[in-house]
Amino acid sequence: MSEFVRVVVSDGSQDAGLAMLLLSRPPTNALTRQVYREIIAGAAELGRRDDVAAVILFGGHEIFSAGDDMSELRRLTPAEADTAARVRRAAVDAVAAIPKPTVAAITGYALGAGLTLALAADWRVSGDNARFGATEILANLVPSGGGLARLTRAVGPSRAKELVFSGRFFDAEEALALGLIDDKVAPDDVYTAAAAWARRFLDGPPRALAAAKAGIDEVFELASAELPAAERRRYVEVFAAAYRADARGDSDGR
Repeated sequence: MSEFVRVVVSDGSQDAGLAMLLLSRPPTNALTRQVYREIIAGAAELGRRDDVAAVILFGGHEIFSAGDDMSELRRLTPAEADTAARVRRAAVDAVAAIPKPTVAAITGYALGAGLTLALAADWRVSGDNARFGATEILANLVPSGGGLARLTRAVGPSRAKELVFSGRFFDAEEALALGLIDDKVAPDDVYTAAAAWARRFLDGPPRALAAAKAGIDEVFELASAELPAAERRRYVEVFAAAYRADARGDSDGR
């Protein structure tokens, strides 16, 4: 049984077919290897269930996800970090591959790997008070799990470089202007707005929707099958440098 990720399927007549992939690891929904594995399992379940037509990716009413659990990352060796990067990528890809319309309902914060996870959804709605950031560089790391590719696809290379180089936080208005989210609403209305978007597809033809989704995603695939390995290699190289710096007591990781 999953500890931090749940699949919740509506049993109401109005929302029959609407499901939720719910992250629940208080207080910040920090992402660990266990959480990623539970996301993979939850996404697979949602993909094969005939009673699910659309999916909301939700972190609860307080926070979507503050990203990777840094206390766990700091305990990893470079070899373990490579394994963690593979699991992270598999989780993000699993969400992206759900063969049904998906929408991320973003509250509070979507930072680092949390932002990458949100970008795996087909559509994103956030509270107007939400905060975003590709914050990995603040921990001497770089986005992984497909984060570099998804961010670049959404905002273009120049914007992506500025966001990744700085690791700065930005608000929902800027996220909307950049194309990282598709709508912003009052904080209390985030789930309602996400459900309204998803509800439009509950009676749609499932095979056609799945084919359309796969076809659109395929058009925007970057490069080749070598891309995930190349991104993971960069992540582990940076991680290893920081790991060695920590061993020397050099907090700058240089």
